[in-house]
Amino acid sequence: MGPEGRHAIIIGGGASGVLLAFQLLKSNPSDLRVTLIEKRPEIGRGLAYHAGNPEHLLNVRVTNMSALPDEPEHFWNWLCAQPAGPLCPDPYCFVPRQTYGDYLADLIAPLKTRDGSQGLTIVRGECAAIRETPSDVAVTLADGTCITGSTAILATGHDAAAPLLAGHAEPWAAPKDAGIDMDATVLILGTGLSMVDYVLSLLRYGHQGRIVAMSRRGLLPRAHRRVDPMRFAEHEIPFGAEIGPLLRWFRRRIELHVAEGGDWRGAIDAIRPFTQQLWQELPLSSRRRFLEHSRAWWDVHRHRTAPEVEARIAEALATKRLTVIAGKLAAITPNPDGALVRYRRRGQSETSELQVGAIIDCTGIVRDPGASTNPAVRSLLDQGLARIDPLRIGIDVTPDCAIVNRDGSPSRRLYAVGPLTRAAFWEIIAVPDIRQQCAELAARLRATDGPG
Repeated sequence: MGPEGRHAIIIGGGASGVLLAFQLLKSNPSDLRVTLIEKRPEIGRGLAYHAGNPEHLLNVRVTNMSALPDEPEHFWNWLCAQPAGPLCPDPYCFVPRQTYGDYLADLIAPLKTRDGSQGLTIVRGECAAIRETPSDVAVTLADGTCITGSTAILATGHDAAAPLLAGHAEPWAAPKDAGIDMDATVLILGTGLSMVDYVLSLLRYGHQGRIVAMSRRGLLPRAHRRVDPMRFAEHEIPFGAEIGPLLRWFRRRIELHVAEGGDWRGAIDAIRPFTQQLWQELPLSSRRRFLEHSRAWWDVHRHRTAPEVEARIAEALATKRLTVIAGKLAAITPNPDGALVRYRRRGQSETSELQVGAIIDCTGIVRDPGASTNPAVRSLLDQGLARIDPLRIGIDVTPDCAIVNRDGSPSRRLYAVGPLTRAAFWEIIAVPDIRQQCAELAARLRATDGPG
């Protein structure tokens, strides 16, 4: 490295980028500076924690949302120190997502620097291209600005894919901003957590029309409960097994736990420390079968809602404000009033029709990165500096988060963290997993003098 020291460029200023920047700079290294590039006006919010509907609650309890893996009470202590108080009586509650965005902004604020010599520099802009050479990386922004560094880390979070059809409403925007007619029937594609949030936004907006949510199986997320924890001994877990025997073992363990008076949630939570290893040791064919046949069931049990949110959705279902359909789209025909949707209910051969005023795609984040509209990801793929994994759910990275190029060689300067790495880690979309990943990568980057 040159006398200027090491320079890490983080592309993406949401939760993943902030957690990584903090871990890189928390020990105040004199020879390391970090540039954080974010196109949004605020750092730390991304799609998940922007200031929006206060009824959008975290899906994880406060006690599990510390930004620091070695300080589990950090977020709770921050809440308690706020002028308005902690918002809830104990660390086992759920607070608004926008509050977590405030927390991340506070976390990163002390690290900002004015002269750029060390510490954190925040650049507002969109990364348009990334170039790697033997001696450095160069990041070019949409306005033509070029920033060079010793490493670059993609932390772009959830890729907001282009809508399926012109006229679809953006799922991350408020219904009011989307201009949705308050009396129109709204079709939401997907019945997971994003659908739940959008229903809450529609109700808060005063929507009077029918809300229809549709997915292949019509499964709704389960809710959190305060349950006694369960423990798995590592030796009893069938690592390396095919997906069929693995799931049979897990279902049997859940049944035994419930028969003894336990709650299935305790078993789901107990397996979580091992899910990344289980995923990595699954044969590729088993991973594919899991995604096709079991992922929806896993998601609704693993990614749960706050009890308060469960109550709101239950009320909407009971009052017929919300209807859930298990079915599959057959055709969408735009018309002056929105679109005529034809769909086939699960288990039926004939199609049904539904006139809707708006369609919102909330089908989830596991998408083909080949269809990404993110210019940073596209730049790497187009140059062959990155490649899509065989299941087409993420980009290929090593266990150390190094991006793998078209020829299968890991980069020594390009890395990725967060949801982009789900092909390698699977469970890498929630803060408890991302914070650990960022801490481990930061330790490796701080410990090296660089590849040059």
